[in-house]
Amino acid sequence: MLRQSLLASAVMLSLAACTSVDTGTKADTAQAVQLADSNPLKNESPLLYRAPDFTKIDDSHFKPAMEAGMAAQLTEVEAIANNPDAPTFENTVVAMEKTGELLSRAASVFYNLVGSTSNDARQALAAEMGPKFSEHNDNIYLNDKLFKRVRTIYNQRNELSLDPEGLRLVENYYQDFVLSGANLNDADKSKVRELNKRLSTLTTKFGDNILAASQEGALLVTDAQELDGLSQGEINAAKLAAESAGKKGYLLTLTNTTRQSALSSLTNRDLREKLWRASAYRATSGEYDNRPVLLELVKLRAEKAALFGYNSWAEYQLQTSMAKTPEAVLDLLGSMAPKVAANAANEAKAIEAMASKDQANFEVKPWDWLYYAEKVRQKEYNLNSAEVSQYFEFNRVLEDGVFYTMNRLFGITLKPRTDIPVYHPDVKVYEIFDKDGSSMGLFYADYFAREGKRGGAWMNTFVSQSNMKGTQPTIINVMNIPKAPEGEPQLVSWDEVTTMFHEFGHGVHGLFSDVYYPSLAGTNVSRDFVEFPSTFQEDWAADPEVIANYAKQYNTGSPIPKELLDKVLAASKFNQGFDTLEYLAAALVDMEWHALSAEEAAKITDVEAFEKAALAKHGVDVEAIPPRYKSAYFAHIFAGGYSAGYYAYMWSEILAADAFAHMRDNGGLTREMGQRFRDTILSRGNSQDLMKTYLDFKGSKPDTTALLERRGISL
Repeated sequence: MLRQSLLASAVMLSLAACTSVDTGTKADTAQAVQLADSNPLKNESPLLYRAPDFTKIDDSHFKPAMEAGMAAQLTEVEAIANNPDAPTFENTVVAMEKTGELLSRAASVFYNLVGSTSNDARQALAAEMGPKFSEHNDNIYLNDKLFKRVRTIYNQRNELSLDPEGLRLVENYYQDFVLSGANLNDADKSKVRELNKRLSTLTTKFGDNILAASQEGALLVTDAQELDGLSQGEINAAKLAAESAGKKGYLLTLTNTTRQSALSSLTNRDLREKLWRASAYRATSGEYDNRPVLLELVKLRAEKAALFGYNSWAEYQLQTSMAKTPEAVLDLLGSMAPKVAANAANEAKAIEAMASKDQANFEVKPWDWLYYAEKVRQKEYNLNSAEVSQYFEFNRVLEDGVFYTMNRLFGITLKPRTDIPVYHPDVKVYEIFDKDGSSMGLFYADYFAREGKRGGAWMNTFVSQSNMKGTQPTIINVMNIPKAPEGEPQLVSWDEVTTMFHEFGHGVHGLFSDVYYPSLAGTNVSRDFVEFPSTFQEDWAADPEVIANYAKQYNTGSPIPKELLDKVLAASKFNQGFDTLEYLAAALVDMEWHALSAEEAAKITDVEAFEKAALAKHGVDVEAIPPRYKSAYFAHIFAGGYSAGYYAYMWSEILAADAFAHMRDNGGLTREMGQRFRDTILSRGNSQDLMKTYLDFKGSKPDTTALLERRGISL
């Protein structure tokens, strides 16, 4: 998943937004002038592609730099708003694109660190800065003088001889202003400001609670015999995790999904239940109870949408999406749900039959499904995860798999740069060279789990591409692969293999951006498009040529046996009823929370009851298959940018599967097809209508046929 982080939100907030400068803002502007020359964030980094110099940056630099950056940008924006000359595309819209350099630079480094290597000081500062960024955003987008200039240009846009990218920029700015409240009366603008401040505080608190609750909820096991079923590597990793946390024993840490990987192999049913409950009920009690937080979030979002004349937050949010309306999303998900549930029911029969061998009249519970599904998988495919992973050594997967594929498709090569500073010893930096040998960007590889890193996997940037600014991208991929103990091989699972391809798919989306205006560059596209280029790249992991290049026994270098490979690929489509249903359940819960009117949202008091009713409404209330994320730790929608947008993964997967099938049928893994994908999809960013972008590649609209094939589901 992108997997877009808090950084993206913060930077776009900074680029977005303003009302007239009050005395407090003027004081901040004075502070901007006084930002110490010794602060390394004050000026552009002298390193290659403006890469952050982590040898000079420490936590004390962030707050003054971000506050000075906000004040400096407000000064720049005020100058645009008060320009005595008649508004033009150049002196208003392009001028806005050029503001906020200091803020963008400081926020990009800070929010990347908050996600990948947080600490108490960074969390506290993120909580403090959230409302300030919200207010800063409002100070731009609620600036009447500025909006009048933008509106004038928007009304004249078809007479200004703008190129398509310039026209897109004008239309985007106008829509952003309107959706931020520029057309509201003064009283409603004040309400929006207050709502935005509170919403920012609540989303930060929700994310902090998840991190704390996940760490607090990690399951400590003191008797190694209880870990029967785990591989020795997994046991060693659990021991290492306990030691890192200052505990004795074995610590089963929680990833940020309802399912936990250990549930597929632990033979101790009581321990499986404890682990599942620790996961499923985190952040629902005590100091880190997120239920009051999310209830207030839902209520305030609905209130904000109502101020703009929308029936719900979902309706408001989807204005900038490909889907456009909640009805379109519910039609997509709802049409799939009954048949996906039927597929899952068929899988359940096989699982119940397997479970009944252990105990008569066995009722499969959520903590049993993955365990017995693995047994069914082994029976049908005779797969052993430890045997499989020995052919997926991390460095081979990365260099001979991911990098090899990108070279075959696009001609790029990556070379290590040990002289570029990193923010953690586990991070590696590569310089990226284009097919003609020219240097084009940097790639930061941050793949291993550690204390202070939020769960999941994502891509981000320190610097984004822009022809206007003359900037080349610095791309980051972050994952949470459990790190092998020192001296042992770093092996990964098949799921981790495909995630590495996925995240680098986001990477090349940012890397190959060839857009003039920064706000239209790279991955700055709608949520239901952004996962398309990344999901598309996942399927190359199973391409015969690619897999022959990287799937080799870590010790001997012998290729993965064809029989085993066939089983791995066939097994990857096993249990897809479960996988798809748990995703659909989460996506539907998201839409139901955010389809509430303000009046309806105010009446909700019981989170669990609402969630259960939402699942039942769509026929996906299956006890043994809970949503991928329950509401209290649904970071995507309550701490990230996916509110009313979690459906986007499925929407994007339809595009990805359709595009991959088209490429497969027209030459496959070739430079010619790679160049076409690069030119028509990856280079365009948000510089035109996104369906046009897709049509430029394929020539016809996508359908769901390839998606069904990809998931092995007949609908």
